[in-house]
Amino acid sequence: MPNSNIGNKNQKSRKPVVLMTMGTQERKGHDYQVMTHKYIVPLVEHADCVPVLVPTCCGIEDLEQYLDMADGVYLTGAGSNIDPALYGQENETPGKTQDRDRDLFDLPLVQLAIARGLPIFGICRGMQEINVALGGDIYQKVYAEPGFNDHRENPDDPVDVQYAPSHSVRLKPGSWLQELLQSDEIRVNSLHGQGLKTLGEGVEPLAHAEDGLVEAIHAPSLSPFLFAVQWHPEWQAAKNPDSVRMFEAFGEACRAQASKKQQSKTQSIA
Repeated sequence: MPNSNIGNKNQKSRKPVVLMTMGTQERKGHDYQVMTHKYIVPLVEHADCVPVLVPTCCGIEDLEQYLDMADGVYLTGAGSNIDPALYGQENETPGKTQDRDRDLFDLPLVQLAIARGLPIFGICRGMQEINVALGGDIYQKVYAEPGFNDHRENPDDPVDVQYAPSHSVRLKPGSWLQELLQSDEIRVNSLHGQGLKTLGEGVEPLAHAEDGLVEAIHAPSLSPFLFAVQWHPEWQAAKNPDSVRMFEAFGEACRAQASKKQQSKTQSIA
């Protein structure tokens, strides 16, 4: 006779499912959908979630079905820029790679995830996607804007140097992030040429760089957990207590969402 406790054990130990959208990359005449290892590891090790890698090359026909299985959404960085036409600007960086498939998948993904109350965590390009999805825009060349520093890495440096802390970020006093990190100021890495300009509807800053550039955001009027940063906390996250706390917070939000979903299912069956 089957052991009925097995099903209960599996149900209790079920980890939250988190969608991670992939990007386009061409290699030797073949188109790939890719996701970098460094983004996946802290989601598994520190958020304690199960990643589901979602292709963006086939349109949004199945987007709702992906969201049905999700307890959270994790929007990572990438080497490509968002198509400026999507936020009403001409392209000022024509030599930079774009990934329109990801753009056209992730922007509605953000909007639908918010509508469902799903936790969202964005990093670098992911933060910019959230802002654009909510009607904001971007400085395409922060380094050319008066008053702002150059936030790009040196392409000739070793990777460990590129991802080393390079400037301070001031956390908004009394904010959720300040409370989470138990600090007024932290040191972060910096590997981006673009940054947030006009904030989207409901988007609020949580942290600023020394030059005033927005480095972290949330949207408390829109979502119980929508959090994004411009730096890269995924890089060697286990060695950085601030990064660990951020991934843990995202994981807790996803667990709360999974529990809420399970309770709703139980009630509907009853």
